[in-house]
Amino acid sequence: MKSQFDNNELPIGQMPISDDEPELIPLLTNEDEEQMNNEQMPEIVSVLPLRNTVLFPGVVIPITVGRDKSIKLIKDAYASDRIIGVVSQKDVSIEDPKLSDLNNIGTIAQILRMLRMPDGNTTVIIQGKRRFKIGDIVQDEPYLKAKVEAFSDVPNIQKDEEFNAIVDSLKDISMAIIEQSPNIPSEASFAIRNIESPSFLINFISSNMNADVEKKQMLLEMNDLKDRATRVLEHLTKELQMLELKNQIQSKVKTDLDKQQREYFLNQQLKTIQEELGGNTPDKEISEMRERAKLKKWNKSVEEVFNKEMDRLNRINPAAAEYSVTMNYLELLLELPWEEHTTDVYDLKRAEKILNRDHYGLEKVKNRILEYLAVIKLKKDMKSPIMCLVGPPGVGKTSLGKSVAEALGRKYVRMSLGGMRDEAEIRGHRKTYIGAMPGRIIQNLKKAKSNNPVFILDEIDKLTNDFHGDPSSALLEVLDPEQNTTFYDNYVEIEYDLSKVLFIATANSMNSIQPALLDRLEIINISGYTIEEKVHIAQKHLVTKQLEAHGLKDGQLTIPQPMLKLIIEQYTWESGVRTLEKCIASVVRSIAKMVAMDENAPSKVTETHVRKALGAPRFILDKLINNETAGVVTGLGWSPNGGSVLFIESSISKGSGKLALTGNLGDVMKESAVIALAYLKAHAEEFGIKSSYFDEWDIHMHVPEGAIPKDGPSAGITMLTSLASLFTQRRVKNKLAMTGEITLRGKVLPVGGIKEKILAAKRAGIKEIILCVDNEKDILDIKKDYLKDLTFHYVENMSEVLEVALTSQKVKNAIVMNGNGRDADVKSTKKEMVRK
Repeated sequence: MKSQFDNNELPIGQMPISDDEPELIPLLTNEDEEQMNNEQMPEIVSVLPLRNTVLFPGVVIPITVGRDKSIKLIKDAYASDRIIGVVSQKDVSIEDPKLSDLNNIGTIAQILRMLRMPDGNTTVIIQGKRRFKIGDIVQDEPYLKAKVEAFSDVPNIQKDEEFNAIVDSLKDISMAIIEQSPNIPSEASFAIRNIESPSFLINFISSNMNADVEKKQMLLEMNDLKDRATRVLEHLTKELQMLELKNQIQSKVKTDLDKQQREYFLNQQLKTIQEELGGNTPDKEISEMRERAKLKKWNKSVEEVFNKEMDRLNRINPAAAEYSVTMNYLELLLELPWEEHTTDVYDLKRAEKILNRDHYGLEKVKNRILEYLAVIKLKKDMKSPIMCLVGPPGVGKTSLGKSVAEALGRKYVRMSLGGMRDEAEIRGHRKTYIGAMPGRIIQNLKKAKSNNPVFILDEIDKLTNDFHGDPSSALLEVLDPEQNTTFYDNYVEIEYDLSKVLFIATANSMNSIQPALLDRLEIINISGYTIEEKVHIAQKHLVTKQLEAHGLKDGQLTIPQPMLKLIIEQYTWESGVRTLEKCIASVVRSIAKMVAMDENAPSKVTETHVRKALGAPRFILDKLINNETAGVVTGLGWSPNGGSVLFIESSISKGSGKLALTGNLGDVMKESAVIALAYLKAHAEEFGIKSSYFDEWDIHMHVPEGAIPKDGPSAGITMLTSLASLFTQRRVKNKLAMTGEITLRGKVLPVGGIKEKILAAKRAGIKEIILCVDNEKDILDIKKDYLKDLTFHYVENMSEVLEVALTSQKVKNAIVMNGNGRDADVKSTKKEMVRK
């Protein structure tokens, strides 16, 4: 372990022993130590420099002497009293050291034995006696002689309990180091156990521990034995920790190597067994994949990547985890439809027939699909449009995709985006991650086995985002015809062409769709169904579907049109037909129960059967809409679920002119109420209202169904009409509804969602509707069937609204606004604009 220099320590195992002297040198006992400490220290000693070792009192070490001065010194001392002074050099490279090149503290040593080695060097065995401090130089030639003085320890501290504990720890740690170190002979533990003297034990360990000369010299110069023992303990503790760590690393490496070898042999055996049983071995699987690749239709770049990964797979141990990762990746490349596609059916009449068979209405969507099919028939290579069907729930947006796929002769794929919040769901994970998978776009194309399916992206407005990323941003590349030819999935790591896929997205509202994503979509609005359309859909589709679902034969039970209309009007309040289908299912179930119990089951549903299955009516329109109370006006609203009617209720009470708003209203709706009141105050005399009324009466405006949040500006004219009716105590025209935004100047502005609002009005039995003049263009786009039995009043300002909405009749129990009993009157200012 240690290099051998001149005047150096020699390992005991290499030390030759002469026949005339004892082979073993006994350890120092307490009596020997006491006798050694009592010996008289010479005043002048010959000084022997040592290059890379330090001699401690009581310790026996062999040294090799090579320098002429040192050989002369040893011979002279061996011939006389055999006492010399041993001091370590500060710099081992100095060949002829002076006094300044030596440390100040050394050890008196006795030469125990001198041997002449075959190579001409002289080896001596010396034993340390006592420490000394060098004084003045007495002689330089032929070797150094100097005056010395004793360098003693502090008084005896052997009765100190802490010191004794340190000594015991030194023994224990030394034994542990000897046990774990393969380079130290086990006999060394015998020597440690048999040393009785604490000071000699400390010196013995200090001399033999693995430390440099500077550290050992520092220990030699410490005259406090307890401090010296503490320093030695610190060094041994670190050495033991390093030794344990080294052994752990070696053991782990050996264990890993053994495990790999074991797995290799086991896999070789398994391979042999599989061959005997006729199973698939890794080599056979690889060859099969290469055969499949020869038949695969893909471009050159994909083929190059596949062949490169196959070559890499051949070099991987089948037992390694990376083998299965690479195998799964190659399987995906083989199963993806790179060039495989279905052939489009260009029969436009057949396509139109299929679309009309499966869906009633939805003319815009059907026409758009037929236009696309017509252009494909003419141009052959047109990029697929990316359509987004926006409408309330239950109107057939999702199911339309199946009909489109059938009409075009393509595969059908549907992916729900509702609640998706991880960008990796679209783009996939890198295959370096554990459990990595491709994105759902690639997965669905793999299932479809075609690169041109009809791909439904359902509920695109329900996408969310969090710290995992924003999936709507990942869809920007998917839904951009200019970019999706080179769609990049993190798992596949090869560009994939999505331009042949016909993407159809569905949404209930455009408000929550990211603007950049919305810009890439071709928006097609789908409105709710009229009562007549719902009856038609129920007769043609829903009843037949529920009869089959409940085990009844076609023709075994019929639901007449009047009963379907009764269910629609009194048990549903929706734009679509989902609730209607549930109600029909309830009626059919009640009849199926009668059939199963062998009761007298009817073949035709009557009102009695409907009431028994569905209970009391949930919606009674005549009670909801009336004009018996001042300040109650019917408005029209819109939500992602479709249109709806809402009622504005206002009341007054004696007070100081405060305005209270309730009904879970948003900020915009509250502002509309404030604007309406401000306008009415500013034009009070014009409408026959005294200005003092606003300071003498408190106003409370409420919108029923307070659990439902409401917001938007379209209730502006409804709120103003409610306040005008309240302060004039005039009736509002019966079965009248309105929608429109107002300004402080009294202008009426256009609003959106007109078709849905009109359908809601028809469901509620409304006969007249007040709209802004600018909304007339929206009415022209609506089918005439939707407008049947409706009268529209187009207005530009609020005075026209009040002229249409308020009648000349007072409400029952009209409130007298002031003491003279004067009733308010509404003045007509402009002619009514009516379109019937």
